[in-house]
Amino acid sequence: MAWNYYNPVFAYESVAPTLKQWSAWSGHRRFAYDLIRFMKPQTLVELGTHWGLSFFSFCQAAADGRTGTRCYAVDSWVGDDHAGHYPETVYQTVGAIANAFYPKVATLIRNTFDGALPLFADESVDVLHIDGYHTYEAVYHDYQSWLPKLAKDGVVLFHDTAVRANGFGVYRLWEQLKVHPHLEFDHGFGLGVVFPKGCPEPFLEVVKNGAQMKLFYERTQHL
Repeated sequence: MAWNYYNPVFAYESVAPTLKQWSAWSGHRRFAYDLIRFMKPQTLVELGTHWGLSFFSFCQAAADGRTGTRCYAVDSWVGDDHAGHYPETVYQTVGAIANAFYPKVATLIRNTFDGALPLFADESVDVLHIDGYHTYEAVYHDYQSWLPKLAKDGVVLFHDTAVRANGFGVYRLWEQLKVHPHLEFDHGFGLGVVFPKGCPEPFLEVVKNGAQMKLFYERTQHL
């Protein structure tokens, strides 16, 4: 099964055309889309959504590919010292976009990451995206507490793996996890993609060709 580089149309841009300019995650949305189309996961959980660009990119792929994926966004939607603190209109906007374009795919869970844990069975989450508070202690806690929820051969994504300032410590955890099969992107503040419970057969060739993939998404990050 070959990895496809799609040229997606993101429906959310019709109502939020500047979203990709606001979001630090915009350089990875094409990879997010291609990942879901390739993997066809049953369950995706995102920890930390803010304006929703990463989440909606996953949702777009699930909708376009009719993958049957359920995408869950877990966030308090009040912000933190790294993302900043933001008003209620952010949550309202994210909810309106989810309802308008991805009603059969997207579910918003307004809760803390720890508070949402009982909502998911162990080994039920195929894709876990961790993008919450970015100190080493916080991201380590998020990873360890959610790891039992990750399915066998599941994948974990970490944003901001290339940031080494302002108290960010994701890079420290990422260095520890790179003993597992992984992909790594340096652009867009860094994105780490790791298989801590085993790498499924279809991804072995993908990981092998990681350097080529890295170049493609770096070249297309602003599209």
